[in-house]
Amino acid sequence: MRRALPALAALYEGLIDSEDLPLNVSREMLQNNPALTRIKSALTKRVLGDLKKMAEKKPEDYATFWENFGAVLKEGIYEDQENRDAVLKLARFHSTHDETLTSLEDYIGRMKEGQEAIYYISGEDIGALAKSPQLEGFRARGIEVLMMTDPVDEFWLPAVGEHEGKPLRSATRSGNDLDAIKEEGADDSDKKDDKKADEENVPGLDALVAMVKLELGDSVKDVRISNRLTDSPVCLSADEGDMDIRMEQLLRQHNQLNEQITRVLEINGKHPLITALAGITGADGAGSKFSDAAWLLLDQARILEGEPLPDPAAFVRRMADLMAKGVAA
Repeated sequence: MRRALPALAALYEGLIDSEDLPLNVSREMLQNNPALTRIKSALTKRVLGDLKKMAEKKPEDYATFWENFGAVLKEGIYEDQENRDAVLKLARFHSTHDETLTSLEDYIGRMKEGQEAIYYISGEDIGALAKSPQLEGFRARGIEVLMMTDPVDEFWLPAVGEHEGKPLRSATRSGNDLDAIKEEGADDSDKKDDKKADEENVPGLDALVAMVKLELGDSVKDVRISNRLTDSPVCLSADEGDMDIRMEQLLRQHNQLNEQITRVLEINGKHPLITALAGITGADGAGSKFSDAAWLLLDQARILEGEPLPDPAAFVRRMADLMAKGVAA
């Protein structure tokens, strides 16, 4: 709250009368005075207490307050460990549940059976996040995902790590165990098993994954069948232990990262485009078409993540070639 309090000072007016503060001292000595430290602590607790009362008694007013000052209070989550839990209880977030702001406690109360983590996705715009292919598998299972759009989110989320025993986990990470949670409308595990069996029976799917990985080479870290995609053919995800995609974008914007971090390309084994590509895998005459398709899939995933294409001219050429072949077919 050290930086948060000055920004909130406009909300409070008053005087602090203290006989313990020396008047004829330097500014540096005053800042290190134990009495001033106690005053800061008391003021912080007072502000947090007032905000808690507002959140409980006037939730609509508090929602307006949070929209204006929420990003500032989040700095307190990152910097002020002493008051971190109190600020976390005051934090509000947009989510895929509905348009109203939600607290972490309310989110936990709505968690699905078998759900172990609090999921979030981060980016610049809520509208774009809501349409992200990363969320398709979560929606299919009715799993709520928090949407983070403040740059400070990339710092306090890993610093906190968990809330009430529930780990905070990015929806853009590969390895999210969505299979442990039933899709909405599924009465038992048989439907999940049938879906998995259907994907395994797609002719040429394993060969397709191997050939795409071979074609893309070092441009991707791995190519995997996705359990998160339902409508889109591909998406990019961060591998376990790697930097989150949003954090990488922020560091690049501020010229603090030069190295290229390769991502996992996830493939939707049930998408018509993927099954069609699996069908021509290894076929005579399909070599150039397959090569173009593999790179177009990667570029499509990059565009969806808001990343610049490394070679826009090649993207346009491949797209034009495939369209020409499709029209001529």
